[in-house]
Amino acid sequence: MVTQFDVVVVGAGIVGCACAARLAREGLSVCVVDPSPPGSGATAAGMGHLVVMDDSAAQLELTIASLRLWLDLLPTLPRSAETISPGTLWVAEDEAGMEAVESKRTLYANAGVAAQTWGPARVHEGEPVLRPVAGALHVPGDCVVYPPTIAAKLLADSRATLVQATATAINGDGCETSQGLLRTRWVVNCAGARATDFAPLPIQPRKGHLAITERRPGFLRHQVVELGYLASAHGSDEASVAFNVQPRATGQVLIGSSREFAGWDPAIRRTMLAKMIARAVSFVPELATLHVVRSWVGFRAATNDHLPVIGPIPDQPSHIVAAGHEGLGITTSLATAELVAHHVCGVEPVISPEPYLPGRFAA
Repeated sequence: MVTQFDVVVVGAGIVGCACAARLAREGLSVCVVDPSPPGSGATAAGMGHLVVMDDSAAQLELTIASLRLWLDLLPTLPRSAETISPGTLWVAEDEAGMEAVESKRTLYANAGVAAQTWGPARVHEGEPVLRPVAGALHVPGDCVVYPPTIAAKLLADSRATLVQATATAINGDGCETSQGLLRTRWVVNCAGARATDFAPLPIQPRKGHLAITERRPGFLRHQVVELGYLASAHGSDEASVAFNVQPRATGQVLIGSSREFAGWDPAIRRTMLAKMIARAVSFVPELATLHVVRSWVGFRAATNDHLPVIGPIPDQPSHIVAAGHEGLGITTSLATAELVAHHVCGVEPVISPEPYLPGRFAA
């Protein structure tokens, strides 16, 4: 099989599907290559939060830009996207944590993000199942979605050709696959942690566990996250857990999260899962009354500096990378697609592309 397209996208996760939809809007013929159904892999394994994150200025800018795009998309999504808008509570356990809450609120305010400081009484009123805490930062604009449905919709809207095959190489002719060569001018590498199969990039899989409970509608009102979540997510190479629970449209509670570098080992580590659930129960004691009905693992695509890689490979300008989003691939997928469209089509970028370029690792 030899077929000609303007763009070949490798990977049918939500980032790849978002890129396909955005490039198709520019009038390009697009092919998406993936051996698995759209929206599987890391997209299906994630929590599905649309959330502002501020581990760095570049991360904050990318998440804000993407959430603005999500606000336009959300009203068009089908009911199966399971969209809810619970907002996020960033919980402070003590007074030192409240100082961090105030710093975070100021940072968000300066960036134009609505956020309010809640004292202990307001937290109890807003989230009564949470144990007593010193306070929290309430970010009302954060949302929760079911990502596989959205990935499939983005791909369908793009009218891209889906080739269910394994990409084996990216070269000057296009993309080699298990079904033959796909000739193209541009290849967009959205292969997540497997993006390194096609380019020397500092991306590696970071394993994570999640668990979901039986249905108990109204049990949890917000996504609730401990302030130490970012330290757990980005502060160490060691295995770690952090309190992060999320209400779902189904009435279930999604419990996270863990992080560890364990290669591609898909096995559930019972000790890690137990530690993660115990951490959640320590904040929400009534969680112990709910049955966990399913647990699973996924693999985040992690970079050394905790920012995604978006842009052309320096010595291969027709090879565009859009990978390495770690736990923010759902949130940042739409802004990532805009940056890819900038590199491929020259459209005005939504934000500066500089912090995300692959060339930052050249040294």
